[in-house]
Amino acid sequence: MGALRRAALALAALLGVSLAVLEVHVGTSLVYSVEGQQAVLPVWYTSHSLKEPYITWMLNKEAAPIQILSVMGGKVKVEETALKSRMGFLYPITTHNISVFINTTREQDSGQYICSVNVEDDTVKNVGLINLTVLVPPAAPTCQLHGNAVVGANMTLSCSSKKGKPSPTYQWQREPPTLQVFFPPAQDRARGTLKLTNLSLEMSGVYVCRAENQAGSKNCSIVLEVHSTGTKAVIAGAVLGSLGALATIIFFAQKFVGYRRKKRDSQEEGANEIKEDAVAPKTPSWVRRPASDTMSKTSTLSSIAGTRQAYGARAPSDTASILTTTGSYRGPPPRGGGRPPNLSPPAVNGTPRRRQDPAAAPVGSLPPSSLARAGAVPVMVPAQSRAGSLV
Repeated sequence: MGALRRAALALAALLGVSLAVLEVHVGTSLVYSVEGQQAVLPVWYTSHSLKEPYITWMLNKEAAPIQILSVMGGKVKVEETALKSRMGFLYPITTHNISVFINTTREQDSGQYICSVNVEDDTVKNVGLINLTVLVPPAAPTCQLHGNAVVGANMTLSCSSKKGKPSPTYQWQREPPTLQVFFPPAQDRARGTLKLTNLSLEMSGVYVCRAENQAGSKNCSIVLEVHSTGTKAVIAGAVLGSLGALATIIFFAQKFVGYRRKKRDSQEEGANEIKEDAVAPKTPSWVRRPASDTMSKTSTLSSIAGTRQAYGARAPSDTASILTTTGSYRGPPPRGGGRPPNLSPPAVNGTPRRRQDPAAAPVGSLPPSSLARAGAVPVMVPAQSRAGSLV
């Protein structure tokens, strides 16, 4: 380019023609910016012409360059919608400094920017190129454990970030009081994995992963707790035992509540139910028997009593008694063959005789008051002969 310009100037001098020279200068061809910050694309031009320039800025994407900013007749126009409120010139156009800024940069702002300047009197056109790269800091990574944390086993710790440009690298370390930094092959910085082999109880602790790139870094941490197999089995057994005991208590409680409810319901139904088919109580057989049967039993008892002891004989005991068929108490027979003191005398010609005065009862018989206190009930007994037959 310099040789061509010198040749043009030499030719113009030989021909005596005045020729203005235009040249575009670029401060740097590579510009880096962090997402969310401002990016500056430094460009200026030189020209001896006093005419206003025509300036255009284009962004070269994968498909084709698109015009994003232009200056014509001193008026600035931003044509890209995404950059309309974020892009502009740093200085007035009259200073020949045509550097632009982009506020709050985004990842999609990355690309090749092309600046071209045209002046009416200048016969030479020049173009400036700048590559912009917007860096994206890593997002907060996620730490995970893979494997069984028991003594003697192997485990893998993983760390990954869903966002970051360029792709972040990862670094694992164990936090104090036992500080430990890991290196390959145990650690894979690109994948973010850390392999721990032959675990021991001393390897328990807090492990921190740092994801980083040129834009920044973010951390995540995870707690590794190594257990012995015996401890784990004891804990599992205790948990299962507690659950079994709780299930047993609940089962018996439900059974007890159901039994009480069933018993209460049955009692309420029995109290409210009217039993129409209930069987009447049976009448004792002795009530249905005729009076002749009763009389025959009385005669038989009397006969037995007469055969065992003759009239006039002394009773073995003054307290001996005979239980009648009606359940009344009958005292011992009187001495001398007299009638029982508690019985009425037999009737003569249909007229009952007067009851003997208790005071006149033979000696050895119980008075009526004693019989009454004993619960005796007067019973009509037919008169008997000495042979035991009814009179």
